[in-house]
Amino acid sequence: MRERDVVVIGAGQAGLSAAYHLRRAGLEPDRDFVVLDHAPRPGGAWQFRWPSLTYGKVHGMHSLPGMELTGADDGRPSSEVIAEYFDAYENRFDLRVHRPVEVKAVREGSEGEDGRLLVETSEDTYATRALVNATGTWDRPFRPRYPGQETFRGRQLHTVDYPGPAEFAGQRVIVVGGGASGTQHLMEIAEVAAATYWVTRRPPVFREGPFGEEQGRAAVAMVEERVRRGLPPQSVVSVTGLPLTDAVRRAREERVLDRLPMFERITPDGVAWADGRTAEADVILWATGFRAAVDHLAPLRLREPGGGIRVEDTRAIRDGRVHLVGYGPSASTIGANRAGRAAARSITRLLERTGSGTPAAQGASV
Repeated sequence: MRERDVVVIGAGQAGLSAAYHLRRAGLEPDRDFVVLDHAPRPGGAWQFRWPSLTYGKVHGMHSLPGMELTGADDGRPSSEVIAEYFDAYENRFDLRVHRPVEVKAVREGSEGEDGRLLVETSEDTYATRALVNATGTWDRPFRPRYPGQETFRGRQLHTVDYPGPAEFAGQRVIVVGGGASGTQHLMEIAEVAAATYWVTRRPPVFREGPFGEEQGRAAVAMVEERVRRGLPPQSVVSVTGLPLTDAVRRAREERVLDRLPMFERITPDGVAWADGRTAEADVILWATGFRAAVDHLAPLRLREPGGGIRVEDTRAIRDGRVHLVGYGPSASTIGANRAGRAAARSITRLLERTGSGTPAAQGASV
């Protein structure tokens, strides 16, 4: 067993932000804190994005604290650009991320372990005073269930499996989901497919005009309210709506984005609606989003009856040693940056109060 004052799980935007601020507070990687990441290489979930998602198509990517992302080629895949940036960031600040490491469970330590949490991993068990959970959502894709799903003779994919549009040339494709990924997939696939259908549970809401700080604060406040009530966080688009870009306008004019209501069942050859309509398909692409990847926290019983984890600032209400960053209102690149800083500040105050960590080094810079 290894003892560390802080364990950070996840080396995406939120985890790296937290690690940076822990370093600035004077804590040393591998001595005072450790960053664990299950991915094979730097880049967080970005490294798994489809090749056609170029850096120029990425909306609202904020640089990590202390090091700007500049001079990136808009035509390169975002998976390459951001993975290289994260790699350089880890090296510049000597964050010493341990990978690939699977976190199996986080449990309450025994009385003799001085109130520590036990983080069971494929590498070892860590006993820690504080935990930063920055595991995001990519590892928990949401795949709805519909009657007849097992009879479908074509392929069923999720956004997490999306290979880019070329693989759908000449095929009939149903894209399910009204979020940003669904519209992006649909507009790409429509250029090469024989036919496309767009199916969503609710009519999509398109947002015109700028999305400034005031609108951003209002959207975050709505997500915060759900988290405060112990409900699972909503998707970003359900709060903000879809931006009406030039590409989206063209797709609407060309009727690519003609939305259909949810079908009732899946048939061997496609889907069927309650009113008798049918559509034949070779592929059903589920762009139905993700859920928070927090199953490893289940032994701590942090969930509320509503299914979510109540969080105040970044601390879990049921266990203040656990900080969730990149969860709920901080599930954006700028939100993850701020949450990482808030979690690090809260943890260093805790370590000062309990006489652990390296309080003499508080305020040291990296």
